[in-house]
Amino acid sequence: MADALSALQTLDRDLREIFGGRLQSLVHYGARQHKAAQHAHDAHAHGHHEPVLTHTLAVTETLTPEDLRACAKRVTSWHDKGLATPLIVPGAELVRSLDVFPFEFSAIMADHIVVSGANPFGSLHVEPSDLRWACEVQARGHLLHLREGLVETRGRDDALAVLIVRSAPAWKSLLENVARLEKTTAAQDEVTRLVGVKEISNEDAVRIFPKYLADVERLTKDVDTWKGL
Repeated sequence: MADALSALQTLDRDLREIFGGRLQSLVHYGARQHKAAQHAHDAHAHGHHEPVLTHTLAVTETLTPEDLRACAKRVTSWHDKGLATPLIVPGAELVRSLDVFPFEFSAIMADHIVVSGANPFGSLHVEPSDLRWACEVQARGHLLHLREGLVETRGRDDALAVLIVRSAPAWKSLLENVARLEKTTAAQDEVTRLVGVKEISNEDAVRIFPKYLADVERLTKDVDTWKGL
């Protein structure tokens, strides 16, 4: 974590050189997830794993093409320090983006540390109606994907197994977002536990899919008719 802190301090210094007094806030988000991922990475350091990146959001008063070009000149050094390319958003734009990216910003709000400046989320919140709408879009898209995918298997059980495994991360993400909407803990089922699994047997695929599709259909209806807490 010491390396991450040093990298964040370097990023803050670089951004202040670029934006000056126009830099309003620098936030490290996904802090808890970053810590958990780093522990998992360290536990398996003997194998080949992608590096755990530190994610940040910079809120500025204004943002110009010249600012972006200045950032572009430093992005390689930021990556070398384990930093993901920062999200850079003008403050006024941030406020107007909450309804467009409700999942993303509610996740940032729930897990962030202010590195410098004021907390940009101090008086902001994501409307439950925006979360509900985004959940419905995600749910209906997943349902359409599964139905289309089932047709494209051409009745082959091995293709059905591939469909289930490849769709598992999206299903897990959907359940997590619905849990955020309902302010509960995300449910887990046989499909979500397949995240990270490379393959399953044809027999398991045939057994799992009917309930999986029914669960997606049910969830889509529930989100469509959700009235709030």
